[in-house]
Amino acid sequence: MTLAIRRVLISVTDKTGIAEFARALAGLGAGVISTGGTAALLRSSGVPVIEVSEVTGFPEMLDGRVKTLHPKIAGGILAVRENPEHQAALARHGIEPIDMVVVNLYRFEEAAARAGASEAELIENIDIGGPSLIRAAAKNYASVAAVVSPADYDAVIAEMRAGGGSLSLDTRRRLALKAFATTAAYDCAISARLSPQPAAFDRLLEIRAAKLADLRYGENPHQRAALYGAAGAGVAGARQLQGKELSYNNLVDLDAAWQLVAEFRRPAAAIIKHTNPCGCGEQATLAEAYRKAFACDPVSAFGGVVGFNRPLDEETARELTQTFVEAVAAPDYSPAALELLGAKRNLRALRVAGGMDPVVLRSISGGYLVQSADALEPERGAWLVKTRRAPGDEEWAALEFAWKVAKHVKSNAIVYARAGATAAIGAGQMSRVDAVRLGAMKAVLPLAGTVLASDAFFPFPDGVEEAAKHGVTAFVQPGGSVRDQEVVAAAERLGAAMVFTGVRHFRH
Repeated sequence: MTLAIRRVLISVTDKTGIAEFARALAGLGAGVISTGGTAALLRSSGVPVIEVSEVTGFPEMLDGRVKTLHPKIAGGILAVRENPEHQAALARHGIEPIDMVVVNLYRFEEAAARAGASEAELIENIDIGGPSLIRAAAKNYASVAAVVSPADYDAVIAEMRAGGGSLSLDTRRRLALKAFATTAAYDCAISARLSPQPAAFDRLLEIRAAKLADLRYGENPHQRAALYGAAGAGVAGARQLQGKELSYNNLVDLDAAWQLVAEFRRPAAAIIKHTNPCGCGEQATLAEAYRKAFACDPVSAFGGVVGFNRPLDEETARELTQTFVEAVAAPDYSPAALELLGAKRNLRALRVAGGMDPVVLRSISGGYLVQSADALEPERGAWLVKTRRAPGDEEWAALEFAWKVAKHVKSNAIVYARAGATAAIGAGQMSRVDAVRLGAMKAVLPLAGTVLASDAFFPFPDGVEEAAKHGVTAFVQPGGSVRDQEVVAAAERLGAAMVFTGVRHFRH
């Protein structure tokens, strides 16, 4: 069922294209009603306009807080055209129908983003009449068109021109759904900004994120994908300085790299392949940290994603460009580093700000899982030495480093390391002893004298025995197995030190 658009209410904060849109509506025979600033703009653009105050018989009041909240406006929008009683009520009270509402809202989010914005300023940027008009028009889409975005102006005019000044029911329903989404998002933004620090696990989970980019595809070419988030925050809001379009998999790996290097206070580099570290280093310089990370598994590093926790300098960039790298995340880049990276036209370089999110969200069929971030800092003072031999100073440094890396390796996770450098990594195995074996199998560096971190307890002594065959001298693990005594006894028998952290770091 088509609807002839004869009378339009326009009240917009974002005035992009509104004069052209209103002129086109008037050219199609629609009368225009408008409010204050919008009416002045339209009038100066040559569009005939009736002020809302002329329709209602009341001036704008209370510093503009009251403009459109009046039965002559609400009734004109909400009346059902096919309902005789509604039509009789309009006639009785001298109310004319309104066929289209063109409204966008006060810029609350823009005000909220300003540094130092007061609560009073935020309150004044909460639109009241706008959402009411939008919801009324959307509710009554059978009789009214709700237009909330300048992006829809051209399509609306094109359809009206093709239809003799009318819009189809399908179009009005589509516009209504967009209108409801707009007011829902607006209210969510207000609630989020004005609320005190929200409870992490409240009764209602609100997920609100703007689309930042469409992606070519998801994990595989047959899957659709897009990136949503907050501009300027973390990997999602990073600024891409060069390189071809980012893929879904690039973004997942970049986030894994960024979160790992954020663990370290000294210069650090992490190389990620399919969300797992294939090398990580923390050294006195960024270049040395990268060299240590790369040496762990040069084969897997090919085509990987690299994260740095310091601005990328020329020396490190020179090292980086010696192999094929998909993407890089760093807090900044020196001009010389960018020039070197520029020679690799497809290499994506991202400038990233911000650390770990306080909560982690994951979708499952039918719902979402939410958990607090795994943000516990290692505390050597809380760790328990379970063997008679305590780790030496170098072993302690290696154990702390390995424990940080293990937190970012898919379970079951095993990390062989020396102080500030991974030596081998066993990731994502179904049994812990196989993770130990896999790490040793992939090792290109000597493992004699390394330490080993396990993200969860050893259920049997076999993992410790297997690691000792390759020269591991000290272990760090959470403890908590019913066979802890057997596992510690195996370490004692093999002359290794073992430390319990009391904290598990599963990563599924």
